[in-house]
Amino acid sequence: MSDNGCGFPAPGLHSFLFKPLATVGGFEFNKVMLLALLTSILVVAFFWAAFGKAKVIPGKLQMVGEAGYDFVRRGIVYETLGKREGEKYVPLMVSLFFFIWIMNIWSVIPLAQFPVSSVFAFPVVLAALVWILWVSVTFKRHGFVGFFKNVTGYDKSLGGVLPLVMVIEFLSNLIVRPFTHAVRLFANMFAGHLMLVMFTVASWYLLNSWMVPAAGVSFVMTIVMILFELFVQAVQAYVFVLLACSYLQGALAEHH
Repeated sequence: MSDNGCGFPAPGLHSFLFKPLATVGGFEFNKVMLLALLTSILVVAFFWAAFGKAKVIPGKLQMVGEAGYDFVRRGIVYETLGKREGEKYVPLMVSLFFFIWIMNIWSVIPLAQFPVSSVFAFPVVLAALVWILWVSVTFKRHGFVGFFKNVTGYDKSLGGVLPLVMVIEFLSNLIVRPFTHAVRLFANMFAGHLMLVMFTVASWYLLNSWMVPAAGVSFVMTIVMILFELFVQAVQAYVFVLLACSYLQGALAEHH
């Protein structure tokens, strides 16, 4: 880390860069990719273990799996899309929720200590997946003309301002929406990790500088930030899936 001439190793963009763990055929595999891969394995392994041999009277693991699954199904999908329309999207939304949540949780896990979602490429891919699904569902439900009306907010009662509204809605739905969907998750995880690194490094720096009271305050703030991050990590997974369902709800709704 750079000390900026004052001896304090201030965190910055370099805190999000990692050297390759391995290079195969010109492809570099680093820590962030490893954590993303482990996230996929953990999510699949958990639900496989929970529901692979599901029982009428569930065991503890199955009960936890059912609680998590039901939380996303009833608390997000059904509330947004309704039971009839939403049931087919439940597996995807459950997968997204737990995948994002575990990616975020790595931030407070010893040795890992990095939220995968703070690397912009990962939220971008997930937001693109939702965007592609939204576009395909809108086309399938409404056809080309209906899709055009849906993404442009076409309403002839608007009169002279209709062209302006259509341009704004078109840009908002097809360009701004997926961008903000990705940025919302990325920015929260990026800022949270930066704050955690700041207070952690400050605690060590102040302690080594024999400023024990200040180091104690910084350490307490580190604990507070970890607890706050645990809350934010779950909230961001919830918000991402809620927005995905909200976009699908707009795609499935009849245009008036």
